[in-house]
Amino acid sequence: MHATPEFAELRRRYRSFVFPATAAFLVWYLLYVILSNWAGGFMSIRVVGHINVALIFGILQFVTTFGLAYYYARFSAAKLDPLARQLDADYRKGGDA
Repeated sequence: MHATPEFAELRRRYRSFVFPATAAFLVWYLLYVILSNWAGGFMSIRVVGHINVALIFGILQFVTTFGLAYYYARFSAAKLDPLARQLDADYRKGGDA
């Protein structure tokens, strides 16, 4: 099964989402860490009351995490799961695909 074009397509689809999403999230997270360490003046700017830029960036880390998880679940359901189910059915039947 590993050598079938369908399995290669499943891996290609998975990687086309996971690698860019992981890279983007890591850049976003590292930006937050870098700004927290070396741009204290910027991060301490008050936006509303006692809420500053650092707090907003921190909250956005959570929002980004949940958003990315939601988007991956939708992507997986639409693009990965149907092909994975087909591969599983072919495997259980003993076919080559």
